[in-house]
Amino acid sequence: MTPPHHTLTEPASDAAIDTACRVLRLPTMRAQFADTVSRAEREHLSYRGFLAELLMAECEDRDRRRSERRIRAAGFPRQKWLSDFDYSVNANVNPAVINHLATCEWIRKGEPLCLIGDSGTGKSHLLIGLGTAAAMAGHRVRYVLAAKLVNELVEAADDKQLTKTIARYGRVDLLCIDELGYLELDRRGAEMLFQVLTEREEKNSVAIASNESFGGWTRTFTDPRLCATIVDRLTFNGAIIETGTESFRLAHTKAQQQLKVAQ
Repeated sequence: MTPPHHTLTEPASDAAIDTACRVLRLPTMRAQFADTVSRAEREHLSYRGFLAELLMAECEDRDRRRSERRIRAAGFPRQKWLSDFDYSVNANVNPAVINHLATCEWIRKGEPLCLIGDSGTGKSHLLIGLGTAAAMAGHRVRYVLAAKLVNELVEAADDKQLTKTIARYGRVDLLCIDELGYLELDRRGAEMLFQVLTEREEKNSVAIASNESFGGWTRTFTDPRLCATIVDRLTFNGAIIETGTESFRLAHTKAQQQLKVAQ
């Protein structure tokens, strides 16, 4: 037998909706319910339209929160957005190339990316910006300094946890390695880094930023054969962006100083 229909009062309905949103973990619907009701009444939304507004708001907010969690999990040292990159001060960087990379097609294909250039030319900005774009697109991203990664691998090897650590770095969709080439790596550290790259080869993408051209990597990887193999891993089917040699950070500082003198 169908139970008798019982109409709730408005206060009781509001309380029931609030409780249901808590139980079902719908915080955005709970927060926006009252405003959406008012707007629905003003704009004469249908029941379907009203429900669609609430559900879309919840879905959009969940996507935003997931993106924020992925960005936090990536471990970026600072916030950098591709939209903030000033192409006018670095003619070496082609906006069309960066916009294409921002589609993340290369990540879906497991291809590498190399950003090569002197300090202050925007390598880290682009590395973090592209990593952030990837996280917002739903990819798992991890950012790490090259020296820190090697130190972590060495410590893991000493603790007999190397296989587990390499597997952890192998699982993310995009591994961003910054400041590769700043420090010389001994053979053991270089070989461990090579193991991480091998774990990811043609499966998951690696993006690196280096202040050294490939010809200078022999100072970082002192074994010529290992150096050549690592370069091969990082360039095969990949994109190479050279950001140049003129530091726009230095140019900006000099311009500011000249402005102060002129005043």
